[in-house]
Amino acid sequence: MAGSGRPGVAPLTAQREEYARLIAQGVSNSEACRRVGVNRKTGNRWRYGRVVPARAGGVVEYAPVKIEPVRVLSRRYLSEDERGVIADERDRGATIREIAAQLDRSPSTVSRELRRNRDDTGRYRPAIAHRLARDRLARPRARRIAGDPALQALVQKRLDERWSPEQIAATLRLEHPDRADWHLATESIYQAMYCRDSVLTRRLRTGRARRRPHRRGDARRPRGLPAPMLMVDERPAHVQERVEPGHWEGDLIMGAGNRSAIGTLVERVSRAVVLVHLGADRTATALRDALVALYRALPAALRRSLTWDQGREMSAHLDVSAALDMPVYFCQPHSPWQRGSNENTNGLLRQYFPKHTDLSVYQPEHLATVTAELNARPRKTLGWQTPAYRLATLLQTAS
Repeated sequence: MAGSGRPGVAPLTAQREEYARLIAQGVSNSEACRRVGVNRKTGNRWRYGRVVPARAGGVVEYAPVKIEPVRVLSRRYLSEDERGVIADERDRGATIREIAAQLDRSPSTVSRELRRNRDDTGRYRPAIAHRLARDRLARPRARRIAGDPALQALVQKRLDERWSPEQIAATLRLEHPDRADWHLATESIYQAMYCRDSVLTRRLRTGRARRRPHRRGDARRPRGLPAPMLMVDERPAHVQERVEPGHWEGDLIMGAGNRSAIGTLVERVSRAVVLVHLGADRTATALRDALVALYRALPAALRRSLTWDQGREMSAHLDVSAALDMPVYFCQPHSPWQRGSNENTNGLLRQYFPKHTDLSVYQPEHLATVTAELNARPRKTLGWQTPAYRLATLLQTAS
C-alpha cells in the first residue's frame, strides 16, 4: 500500500542470475527453481518473459531471461566454480592468501578478482563476477591496416603484384626496421582480407575469399615409360642437399580439357623459374624439342640434371638425356613432394594461368614477362632474397 512505509519486495537479482546460469547448463526449470528457491511460476516468467497488470494501472513487462552459450575458458582464467569458492570463503572470513592456496592461484589473482568484479552494491557475487569477467574478454580493436592509409596502400600494392601475405609481412620488417607499427604478422594480413568489412582487395593466388581446409588431391596412375629409367633416390647426395646449381625439377600445367600446356622448370638451389612454351602441341616430341633448345642455350653449370614425374609427356626422356648429356630422374608414383619446389611453383603460376583456361593463347613473350615477375618475388626459403638474385650470385661464384 502506497505511503504505508512498508518496504517492497526485495529484488531477486542474484537468484535470477543463478537461474540463468543453471538453465544455460541444461538444468530443467523445476530443478533450477528448486536450487535458487523460487516458485516454478516465477522461473517460467524469468525463462520466457511475461506481461502482467501492475497494481497502479498499466502493465509491467518481464523480459525473457537472456541465456548465453557457456564459453569454455582457458585455465589461465578463473572459472565460475572458482569464483563460487572465492565468494563462499570470503563470506566465511578467509584471508586472500588462504583462498589463493585453496585454489592453487596467486594471491594477487584473488585480490584483483575481488577488486574488479563486484556488483553495483559493492558485493562480490560469483555469477555476476563471472559475467563481468567474460564480457571483459571481448575487446575488439581496430585493425592496424585499416587505421593506417599508408600501410594499407603499401600492402595492397604488394598484393596487386601477387605477393603472398607472408612475403609482405617479412619484407615490411626488412624494409622498415624502425617502424614497429608496420611490423605485421602474416595472419594479420590474412584476417584483413577475410573479414567481412575488408579494406583490402583480395589478391590471393588461390582466388578464394575465405579459408578452406586442405584436402588431398586425386592420385594419378603411374604410366609406363621407356627403360632404363633413373629414379629420384638414385640422385647423388649433393643434388638432394641443394648445394650445387644446375639441377632442375619439371612438370606441365594443363589447360582446359588437357588440350594445351605450359612446361614449368625450377632450379633447385635458387628456385629460379623457366617456362616452356608448348601451346596446343603437348606431345612428347614437342616437349623434347623445347627442352633441348632451352637447355642448350644455358651455361653448362646450369644443366646438370632434370627431375620429372612419370607422365607420358616424358616418353622421349632418353633422347633428352642423350642430346644434353644430362640425366633425367623420375619420381615415385603418387609422390609429388619429391619435386616439391616445382609443385609449389605450379601453384604460384595459377595466379597467371588459371585452371580450365586455354593456355595456347599465351605467347612466349608473355611467358617471359611472367617468368621475370615470379623470379623477382622474395622467397622465405631464400632468406627473403629473390630467385633472380640468388641465381646471379650462384653463377658469379661458379665462374
